[in-house]
Amino acid sequence: MTTVGSLFTGYGGLDMAVRMALDPAAQVAWTSDVEPGPCRLAEVRWPGVPNLGDITQVDWSIVEPVDIICGSPCQDLSLAGRRAGMASGTRSGLWESMFEAIKTMRPRLVVWENVRGALTSGAFSLVESEKGLLGDRADGSLLRAAGRVVGDLAGLGYDSQWCTIRASDVGAPHQRERLFVTSHPAGEPWQLRGLADAGEAAGRGTL
Repeated sequence: MTTVGSLFTGYGGLDMAVRMALDPAAQVAWTSDVEPGPCRLAEVRWPGVPNLGDITQVDWSIVEPVDIICGSPCQDLSLAGRRAGMASGTRSGLWESMFEAIKTMRPRLVVWENVRGALTSGAFSLVESEKGLLGDRADGSLLRAAGRVVGDLAGLGYDSQWCTIRASDVGAPHQRERLFVTSHPAGEPWQLRGLADAGEAAGRGTL
């Protein structure tokens, strides 16, 4: 059975989408949120499933490993927000805690969803702890939030793919463009079980 770990759970939309797209039979093993509304909703949506609470305080070595980790810390990257970027002390800087979970658990798939602003908001990294240390542009760092996420995952040996999708692309009456990054251990791409079974059946001439 495929298991899912949900970070920055909110109302659970990303978790439901991941299950619908990849494995409808997948089970959410744990969630993580601190806001009262999402916490109450998670109790109703996934009764009995533990909420890990504050992601910055979790000891990932004692948390149940999962096949998929998904999350979406986006507040400081949105064009509608402060644009504080991805750095320690910002809401989007919570990526560091998500990264620790991935590094410890080594899931088969990571799904990171965010606003389009992740392509333009600045990001902190140890490579460039101050603006202007890397690159030759006078206006500061070239590193962007999405680039940091993909770079951090590459450092763990994960390959990534990404795309942006508008809500209107799937029939909604508004734009609401979102960036999706999916990552898997190099050489081990996620494979839908149903499609794999169909391929094997076709190879045996049973379709």
